[in-house]
Amino acid sequence: MSNTQNTAPKEKPQKPKYNMWQSAWYMIRTAVREKEKKVPILCILTALLALASNLASLTVTPAILGAVERHAPLGTLLGLIAGFVVLIMALNAVSGYVDANILYGKVTVRTCIIAKLSDKLMKTSYPNISDEKFLKMRGKAEQAISCNAAASEAVWNTMTELLKNLLGFLVYLALLTNVNPLLILVITAASLLNYFINKPLGEYGHRHREEEGLLDGTLFYWTITAESSYMAKDIRLFGMRPWLEELYRKTWTAYRAFHRKAQNVYIWGAVADLTLAFLRNGFIYAYLIYLMLNGTMSVSLFLLYFTAAGSFSDWVSGILNNLLTLYRQGLELSNLRECIEYPEPFLFAEGEPLEADPERKYEIRLEDVSFRYPAADKDTLSHISFTLHPGEKLAVVGLNGAGKTTLIKLLCGFLDPTEGKVLLDGKDIRKYNRQDYYRLFSAVFQDFSLLAATVASNVAQTEEDLDMPRVKDCIAKAGLTEKIESLPAQYEEKLCREVYEDAVMLSGGETQRLMLARALYKNAPFVMLDEPTAALDPLAEADLYGKYHEMTRGRSSVYISHRLASTRFCDRILLIEDGRIAEEGTHEGLLAAGGRYAELFEVQSKYYRNQDSAEES
Repeated sequence: MSNTQNTAPKEKPQKPKYNMWQSAWYMIRTAVREKEKKVPILCILTALLALASNLASLTVTPAILGAVERHAPLGTLLGLIAGFVVLIMALNAVSGYVDANILYGKVTVRTCIIAKLSDKLMKTSYPNISDEKFLKMRGKAEQAISCNAAASEAVWNTMTELLKNLLGFLVYLALLTNVNPLLILVITAASLLNYFINKPLGEYGHRHREEEGLLDGTLFYWTITAESSYMAKDIRLFGMRPWLEELYRKTWTAYRAFHRKAQNVYIWGAVADLTLAFLRNGFIYAYLIYLMLNGTMSVSLFLLYFTAAGSFSDWVSGILNNLLTLYRQGLELSNLRECIEYPEPFLFAEGEPLEADPERKYEIRLEDVSFRYPAADKDTLSHISFTLHPGEKLAVVGLNGAGKTTLIKLLCGFLDPTEGKVLLDGKDIRKYNRQDYYRLFSAVFQDFSLLAATVASNVAQTEEDLDMPRVKDCIAKAGLTEKIESLPAQYEEKLCREVYEDAVMLSGGETQRLMLARALYKNAPFVMLDEPTAALDPLAEADLYGKYHEMTRGRSSVYISHRLASTRFCDRILLIEDGRIAEEGTHEGLLAAGGRYAELFEVQSKYYRNQDSAEES
C-alpha cells in the first residue's frame, strides 16, 4: 500500500485585474464623472497646506533663535513671532475649511460606488447569486464600501498623504543637500531598513484579516442570537442560555488569543523602530554637533537641520508606508471593480427586446431539458420535455428533492438548461433581454419577500405612481379586505417590525393572501406558484388554491404543491421523480391509472383521514 497522501494542490492567489495606480485613477475618474472633481483638487490643496504648515513649524523656532543671536530689536522679534502665529493660524484655518468641504465629496463618491454595486447585485444573472467565486468577491467588495475607513473612501487620504510625503521629501532633500549628502544616505538607508523589517510584521493583520473577521463575525452572531426575538422561546424552553454562554466564552477566548499573538508580533516592529531611530539620530546629532563646535554652523541652523533630518526620515517612511497602504487599497478596489464588472451569463440590454402583453397567449416549451448544478455529480432534471399551452393550468408534483423548484426556475428564466432549450413561442429565451422576459411572470413562492413599507406599496411593489383602486381590488380578490381595513392606517399600515416598531404582523395565511394580491397587481401572462401554502393546513390551502384558480382564469399557470389533492382543478399534472417526468395526466386520469401518483395520493389521503378521525375522537 502506498503511503502517499492524496492532498489537493493549494489554490494560487489570482493576480488582481487592476494595479494600485489603475485603482487610484478609477477613483479620480469616478469623482469627475459624478461631478465631484473638487475631491482630487482639494486633496492636492490639502497636501500643499500640510506641507506649508510643516515648513512653518520647522522654521519658526530657528528663525526666532536666529533673531535672538543677531540681537534683533524687541519690536522685530515680536513682529516675527506674531507673523509666524498668524501664518500658522491661517494655514490651520484654511486646512480645517478644506477638510470640512472635502468630506462630503468623498462620501458622495463612495455612495455612487455603493449604488453601482447595489445595481449589479440586484440585476446580475440569477446563477451568479450562488456562484462561489462571485459570492467571495461580493463579500470583499462590500468591505471596500462599508464605512468611511473603507478603501473606497480612505484611498483619498492615502493619495493625499502620499503626495504630501513626496513633496516634503523633495523640499527637505534640497535643504539637507546643503549640509552633507551623507546625511541623506544614512537617513534613507535607516528608513528603508526599518520599512523592510516592519513591512512583513505590519502585514500580519492584513494576512490574517479573514481569521479576525471570522472571530468578529462569530462574536457578533452569538450576541445577536442571544438577544433575538425569534430565538427567545427556544432559549427559555430548552434552557439554551448556558450553551450560548459557553459558545460565546470559547469564541472570546480565541479572539483574545489571536490579538495577544498579533501584539507579540507587532512589538518586534516597535523594538526595531526604536533601535534604528536611536542609531540614526545618534549619527545626526554627532555630525551636527561636530559642525557647530567647529564654528561651521550656528545654534539656530543646528536646530533647523536636526529637525529637518528627523522629518526627512518621516517623509521617506511615509512614502513607503503610503505606497504599501495604497497597494492594499488597490487590491480591495480592484476586487470591487471586478465584482461590478463580473461577467453575465444572460443577455440583458444587448438581448432582443420583448414586450409583456397580459392579453397575449404565450406558449412555453421545454425541449429535452437537463440541468445540473455546479459541482453536482448528477443532473437535478434529466431530459424533460413538455409544453405549457396558452391559458393552461399545469401542476407539478413530486417528493422533496425531485426537482420541482428547479423546473420553476428554468421556466421563469432564473436558470438556463445545461442541455436542451426553453422556448417562448418557438424561440430560445437565451436570445431575449432577460429582464424583459421576467416581466412575463408573476409568482408566489414559499418564502415571503415583504419589505419594510406600507401594505399598498408591498402589493404594488413601488412607492410612485401607485394605483390605489387597483391595489384595493387585488386585495379584495385575495380575500384580505376585511383584515386590512380593520387596521388603524389600513392600506398605509407599515409592515416589518425590524424597522418599524409599530408595524403590523400578519399571520402566515394573511401574508400568503397579500402575496397573491401582489401577483394579481402585476397582471403578468404567466403565474408561478411554488409551494406557497406549505405552512398552511389542508383546508386553508384548499381555500387559497381556490382563489388562485379563480384569479388566474385565462392565464397560463404552474402550481407546485406537496399536497396532491390541492391541484385537482388543474388541466394537467406532471409527476416528477428522479429528475424525470414519471407520469402525466389529469387528477382523475392518474388515479384511474393506479400508478405512482395514485399510490402517493392514497398515502396522503390515509394520513388526513386518520388525522380527522383522531380529532373527532
